[in-house]
Amino acid sequence: MKNFTSRPVARRVALNLITGLIAGAAFTAGLHLPQASAQDVVIGVSWSNFQEERWKTDEAAIKAVLDAAGAKYISADAQSNPSKQLADIESLIAGGANALIVLAQDSASIGPAITAAANAGIPVVGYDRLIEDPSAYYLTFDNKEVGRLQAAAVFAAQPKGNYVFIKGNQADPNADFLHEGQLEVLKAAIDAGDIKVVGEQYTENWEPAVAQRNMEQILTANDNKVDAVVASNDGTAGGVIAALTAQGLAGIPVSGQDGDKAALNRVALGTQTVSVWKDARELGKAAATIALDLAKGAKLSDVPGTVQWKSPKGVDMNATFLKPVPVTKDNLDTVISAGWISKDEVCQGVSAGKVAACN
Repeated sequence: MKNFTSRPVARRVALNLITGLIAGAAFTAGLHLPQASAQDVVIGVSWSNFQEERWKTDEAAIKAVLDAAGAKYISADAQSNPSKQLADIESLIAGGANALIVLAQDSASIGPAITAAANAGIPVVGYDRLIEDPSAYYLTFDNKEVGRLQAAAVFAAQPKGNYVFIKGNQADPNADFLHEGQLEVLKAAIDAGDIKVVGEQYTENWEPAVAQRNMEQILTANDNKVDAVVASNDGTAGGVIAALTAQGLAGIPVSGQDGDKAALNRVALGTQTVSVWKDARELGKAAATIALDLAKGAKLSDVPGTVQWKSPKGVDMNATFLKPVPVTKDNLDTVISAGWISKDEVCQGVSAGKVAACN
């Protein structure tokens, strides 16, 4: 196999550049990783955090593809810290990564790391979250479509009344992509006065506790007169539902995404209306496959399934968009039959005869 790690000069340049750009960033002990042998392809993954249930599923899918190919997996967890993520990527480059998969914590501040990788000839896959750099490959689900599916499910259940938008992390472009899709569905009803938006908040780091606090404040400001909540993922939906339950409002329409096990159980119980399922196993497999292709010298535009896409800032990107699936009480069997979750997990606490998938 070709030796993909013999780029010492380029690596030194990359390390010097990124070290200067992130001077003072926290560098976690223990992240110095061994150099790969000449026979190995090394794929480095920089995770923004592991607070969400789904990232462990993504990681397992990535590892499975790399293991089957005989490639090596190295990773680092930025723990929601943009500065630490820059240091993590420096470490992954030093560890011999031939390609990087990056789940960006802050798309605005990740740029220096992507530049350093590009200067070293190390391709980058922007994983699930947009990195607006033409040298990065963009892999995600169609997030505007996720937003449309969330809003459509809530609107079908509650076509009029007081609505709340609990959005994602403001530093994550997906938060706005989702909201744009939501508004595509709901704008006509908002303009007509059928829907009144009584609250709208971003959720720092997608934290459920932050979403719960924001929802509590919105409920207080509106004397609990809220009829529906468009929450942008299952974690924030969980926080919203906790706030609603405390006020005796459990059961009003609430959206989410990711197919978290707790959320799918809430769908069966009737406290969450929809979880838009983005099969993280497929996303992880795609990321690993693309990273391997790029590490072996494929051009971004040559990756199978690539489309040309223009970012919100007008950057021409090579991208792959996977298709999301809305999961409601009516089609819970979809995730059960796919092996995503067991029937027992979905149906825990559900009364007999209430949900077809639980019969």
